[in-house]
Amino acid sequence: MPELPEVETVKRTLEALVLNKKIENVSVFWPKIVKLPDDVVQFQDALKGQTFLKMGRRGKFLIFYTDDYALVSHLRMEGKYGLFASDDPIDKHTHVIFHFTDGTELRYKDVRKFGTMHLYSKGKEFLDLPLSQLGPEPFSEEFTLEYLSEKLTRSNRKIKVLLLDQSIVVGLGNIYVDEALFRARIHPERPAPSLTREEVTVLHQEIIATLSEAVEKGGSTIRSYVNSQGQIGMFQLELFVYGKKAEPCQRCGTELQKITVGGRGTHFCPVCQKRP
Repeated sequence: MPELPEVETVKRTLEALVLNKKIENVSVFWPKIVKLPDDVVQFQDALKGQTFLKMGRRGKFLIFYTDDYALVSHLRMEGKYGLFASDDPIDKHTHVIFHFTDGTELRYKDVRKFGTMHLYSKGKEFLDLPLSQLGPEPFSEEFTLEYLSEKLTRSNRKIKVLLLDQSIVVGLGNIYVDEALFRARIHPERPAPSLTREEVTVLHQEIIATLSEAVEKGGSTIRSYVNSQGQIGMFQLELFVYGKKAEPCQRCGTELQKITVGGRGTHFCPVCQKRP
């Protein structure tokens, strides 16, 4: 699933592709992607004549702002956006097309059909699910050391499980939790309240640093991720542990291990990330 750096990169590339384009009509070939409104025809009718004015992001969600609406889009596992000419062949995995008045089209492709779209009147997008229960952005002023410390002391969950909880902090997924914990030298199975103040301080810094560097590199292409211009991310070249089971640790040379934590495959170094 694309995480914060990948979604931020998609947002930035879409800004260059679709802003100020007016929607002539919308085609929906897989209605289950549209979660709100319940009536797909209402979704299509509402967007006719609207212009994409601004792109936003909240955690792993894209937000398309038009004259009157906020379209909240979750890419899930395989969702992708791309700009095409109206006469370009339509891929069989294309499920939603925004037809623009200039003859171009924004197409949403999704091999697994797990993606979702919610359409809200502008200003109401944060009042209901899926955005209403999200925690702070890791780059925001709300994500302070004190905030993270308080959340860790109030939970007995393993640190990796807690960091994957989007109500605690948004945008972190499997890749970047593994990377931040390695950089902070914290074992992924440590109970969250067992972390010392010094460890929490380092972890807070590494969460922000890891995500910042990933955004600069355009995200990580592990499986099929590309941005809206078809370009792969490059941060996978900077990964220390994720996807590197049995490879030598770049710090100490020990063979990296993979275990399951909270139902998720988890990569770590048994020497650099010792249990206390």
